[in-house]
Amino acid sequence: MHDYLQVTVGAVLVYNFVLSRFLGICPFLGVSKRIDTALGMSGAVIFVMTLASMATAAVFHLVLSKPVEIAGLGTIKLEFLQILLFILIIAALVQLVEIMLQKFSPPLYNALGIYLPLITTNCAVLGVATINAQATYSVWLSTINGFFSGVGFAVALVLFASLRERLEMAKVPKPFEGMAIALITAGILAMAFMGFSGLC
Repeated sequence: MHDYLQVTVGAVLVYNFVLSRFLGICPFLGVSKRIDTALGMSGAVIFVMTLASMATAAVFHLVLSKPVEIAGLGTIKLEFLQILLFILIIAALVQLVEIMLQKFSPPLYNALGIYLPLITTNCAVLGVATINAQATYSVWLSTINGFFSGVGFAVALVLFASLRERLEMAKVPKPFEGMAIALITAGILAMAFMGFSGLC
Protein backbone atom coordinates (compact mmCIF):
# COMPACT_ATOMS: atom_id res chain seq x y z
CA MET A 1 0.00 0.00 0.00
CA HIS A 2 2.89 2.36 0.84
CA ASP A 3 4.36 1.84 -2.66
CA TYR A 4 1.09 2.80 -4.33
CA LEU A 5 0.65 5.91 -2.18
CA GLN A 6 4.26 6.94 -2.77
CA VAL A 7 3.92 6.43 -6.54
CA THR A 8 0.63 8.33 -6.82
CA VAL A 9 1.58 11.32 -4.67
CA GLY A 10 5.08 11.36 -6.10
CA ALA A 11 3.90 11.31 -9.72
CA VAL A 12 1.41 14.16 -9.26
CA LEU A 13 3.21 16.51 -6.88
CA VAL A 14 6.79 15.61 -5.98
CA TYR A 15 8.15 14.36 -9.30
CA ASN A 16 5.78 16.27 -11.58
CA PHE A 17 7.09 15.75 -15.11
CA VAL A 18 6.68 19.36 -16.19
CA LEU A 19 7.43 21.35 -13.06
CA SER A 20 10.01 19.13 -11.32
CA ARG A 21 11.62 17.01 -14.04
CA PHE A 22 11.13 19.64 -16.78
CA LEU A 23 9.97 17.13 -19.39
CA GLY A 24 7.15 17.83 -21.84
CA ILE A 25 7.73 21.58 -21.95
CA CYS A 26 6.78 21.95 -25.65
CA PRO A 27 3.06 21.09 -25.28
CA PHE A 28 3.07 22.73 -21.84
CA LEU A 29 3.96 26.10 -23.39
CA GLY A 30 2.18 25.60 -26.71
CA VAL A 31 -1.29 24.48 -25.61
CA SER A 32 -1.62 26.49 -22.41
CA LYS A 33 -3.15 29.68 -23.82
CA ARG A 34 -6.74 28.51 -23.22
CA ILE A 35 -8.18 26.20 -20.59
CA ASP A 36 -10.36 24.22 -23.02
CA THR A 37 -7.40 23.21 -25.20
CA ALA A 38 -5.35 22.52 -22.06
CA LEU A 39 -8.07 20.18 -20.82
CA GLY A 40 -8.21 18.40 -24.18
CA MET A 41 -4.45 17.95 -24.29
CA SER A 42 -4.48 16.80 -20.66
CA GLY A 43 -7.01 14.08 -21.44
CA ALA A 44 -5.00 12.93 -24.45
CA VAL A 45 -1.75 12.84 -22.46
CA ILE A 46 -3.35 10.94 -19.55
CA PHE A 47 -4.78 8.39 -21.99
CA VAL A 48 -1.49 7.94 -23.86
CA MET A 49 0.66 7.86 -20.70
CA THR A 50 -1.55 5.26 -19.03
CA LEU A 51 -1.76 2.93 -22.02
CA ALA A 52 1.90 3.47 -22.95
CA SER A 53 3.00 2.65 -19.39
CA MET A 54 0.94 -0.54 -19.37
CA ALA A 55 2.05 -1.65 -22.85
CA THR A 56 5.73 -0.81 -22.40
CA ALA A 57 5.85 -2.48 -18.98
CA ALA A 58 4.29 -5.63 -20.45
CA VAL A 59 6.80 -5.62 -23.34
CA PHE A 60 9.67 -4.98 -20.92
CA HIS A 61 8.72 -7.83 -18.56
CA LEU A 62 7.66 -10.35 -21.21
CA VAL A 63 10.25 -9.70 -23.93
CA LEU A 64 13.08 -7.31 -23.11
CA SER A 65 14.11 -8.57 -19.67
CA LYS A 66 14.15 -12.25 -20.69
CA PRO A 67 17.44 -13.76 -21.87
CA VAL A 68 17.35 -14.95 -25.49
CA GLU A 69 19.55 -17.69 -26.92
CA ILE A 70 21.08 -16.70 -30.28
CA ALA A 71 23.10 -19.27 -32.21
CA GLY A 72 26.78 -18.34 -32.27
CA LEU A 73 26.35 -15.36 -29.93
CA GLY A 74 25.20 -17.06 -26.76
CA THR A 75 22.58 -15.67 -24.41
CA ILE A 76 21.76 -11.98 -24.61
CA LYS A 77 19.08 -9.69 -23.22
CA LEU A 78 17.15 -7.45 -25.57
CA GLU A 79 17.09 -4.45 -23.20
CA PHE A 80 19.12 -2.43 -25.71
CA LEU A 81 15.95 -2.28 -27.86
CA GLN A 82 14.02 -0.58 -25.05
CA ILE A 83 13.95 3.00 -26.39
CA LEU A 84 13.15 1.91 -29.94
CA LEU A 85 10.24 -0.32 -28.92
CA PHE A 86 8.90 2.21 -26.43
CA ILE A 87 8.84 4.94 -29.10
CA LEU A 88 7.03 2.61 -31.54
CA ILE A 89 4.39 1.76 -28.91
CA ILE A 90 3.89 5.44 -27.99
CA ALA A 91 3.63 6.44 -31.67
CA ALA A 92 0.96 3.80 -32.28
CA LEU A 93 -1.06 4.97 -29.27
CA VAL A 94 -0.84 8.63 -30.34
CA GLN A 95 -2.10 7.67 -33.79
CA LEU A 96 -5.05 5.94 -32.10
CA VAL A 97 -5.81 9.09 -30.05
CA GLU A 98 -5.49 11.28 -33.14
CA ILE A 99 -7.94 9.12 -35.12
CA MET A 100 -10.41 9.07 -32.21
CA LEU A 101 -10.28 12.86 -31.72
CA GLN A 102 -10.62 13.51 -35.46
CA LYS A 103 -13.70 11.29 -35.54
CA PHE A 104 -15.43 12.25 -32.26
CA SER A 105 -14.23 15.82 -31.54
CA PRO A 106 -13.10 17.71 -34.67
CA PRO A 107 -13.03 21.13 -32.90
CA LEU A 108 -10.64 19.82 -30.24
CA TYR A 109 -8.60 18.04 -32.92
CA ASN A 110 -8.25 21.35 -34.81
CA ALA A 111 -7.52 23.33 -31.63
CA LEU A 112 -4.69 20.99 -30.60
CA GLY A 113 -3.20 21.17 -34.10
CA ILE A 114 0.46 20.18 -34.33
CA TYR A 115 0.71 19.57 -30.58
CA LEU A 116 -1.32 16.36 -30.79
CA PRO A 117 1.23 14.46 -32.94
CA LEU A 118 3.95 15.99 -30.74
CA ILE A 119 2.74 13.72 -27.90
CA THR A 120 4.68 11.02 -29.77
CA THR A 121 7.91 12.90 -29.16
CA ASN A 122 6.82 14.23 -25.76
CA CYS A 123 9.69 13.19 -23.56
CA ALA A 124 7.35 12.96 -20.55
CA VAL A 125 5.57 9.95 -22.11
CA LEU A 126 8.86 8.25 -22.96
CA GLY A 127 10.23 9.34 -19.58
CA VAL A 128 7.52 7.59 -17.57
CA ALA A 129 7.98 4.39 -19.61
CA THR A 130 11.74 4.49 -19.05
CA ILE A 131 11.37 5.24 -15.32
CA ASN A 132 8.99 2.30 -14.96
CA ALA A 133 11.52 0.01 -16.64
CA GLN A 134 14.46 1.29 -14.57
CA ALA A 135 12.51 0.91 -11.32
CA THR A 136 11.33 -2.56 -12.49
CA TYR A 137 7.75 -1.72 -11.54
CA SER A 138 5.18 -4.42 -12.22
CA VAL A 139 2.73 -3.89 -15.07
CA TRP A 140 0.04 -2.79 -12.58
CA LEU A 141 2.32 -0.35 -10.73
CA SER A 142 3.63 0.98 -14.06
CA THR A 143 0.06 1.63 -15.20
CA ILE A 144 -0.71 3.47 -11.95
CA ASN A 145 2.50 5.50 -12.27
CA GLY A 146 1.66 6.33 -15.89
CA PHE A 147 -1.88 7.42 -15.03
CA PHE A 148 -0.86 9.64 -12.14
CA SER A 149 2.08 11.07 -14.07
CA GLY A 150 -0.48 12.08 -16.70
CA VAL A 151 -2.65 13.56 -13.95
CA GLY A 152 0.38 15.53 -12.73
CA PHE A 153 0.98 16.78 -16.27
CA ALA A 154 -2.70 17.77 -16.47
CA VAL A 155 -2.59 19.60 -13.13
CA ALA A 156 0.45 21.60 -14.24
CA LEU A 157 -1.04 22.33 -17.67
CA VAL A 158 -4.46 23.44 -16.41
CA LEU A 159 -2.95 25.57 -13.62
CA PHE A 160 -0.63 27.23 -16.11
CA ALA A 161 -3.44 27.76 -18.65
CA SER A 162 -5.65 29.41 -16.04
CA LEU A 163 -2.79 31.70 -15.03
CA ARG A 164 -2.09 32.63 -18.66
CA GLU A 165 -5.76 33.44 -19.25
CA ARG A 166 -5.68 35.77 -16.25
CA LEU A 167 -2.42 37.33 -17.47
CA GLU A 168 -4.04 38.25 -20.82
CA MET A 169 -6.40 40.56 -18.94
CA ALA A 170 -3.65 41.94 -16.68
CA LYS A 171 -1.55 44.99 -17.43
CA VAL A 172 1.92 43.56 -18.02
CA PRO A 173 4.97 45.80 -18.61
CA LYS A 174 5.88 46.01 -22.30
CA PRO A 175 9.17 44.02 -22.11
CA PHE A 176 7.39 41.12 -20.36
CA GLU A 177 4.44 40.75 -22.75
CA GLY A 178 3.85 37.46 -24.54
CA MET A 179 6.12 34.47 -23.97
CA ALA A 180 8.37 36.31 -21.50
CA ILE A 181 5.69 36.58 -18.81
CA ALA A 182 4.59 33.00 -19.58
CA LEU A 183 8.12 31.71 -18.89
CA ILE A 184 8.38 33.77 -15.70
CA THR A 185 5.01 32.38 -14.57
CA ALA A 186 6.13 28.82 -15.36
CA GLY A 187 9.27 29.36 -13.31
CA ILE A 188 7.30 30.65 -10.31
CA LEU A 189 4.89 27.69 -10.63
CA ALA A 190 7.87 25.29 -10.69
CA MET A 191 9.27 26.95 -7.56
CA ALA A 192 5.88 26.48 -5.86
CA PHE A 193 5.95 22.76 -6.71
CA MET A 194 9.44 22.49 -5.16
CA GLY A 195 7.65 22.83 -1.82
CA PHE A 196 6.39 19.24 -2.26
CA SER A 197 9.94 17.85 -2.56
CA GLY A 198 10.12 16.37 0.94
CA LEU A 199 6.67 14.77 0.78
CA CYS A 200 7.84 11.28 -0.20
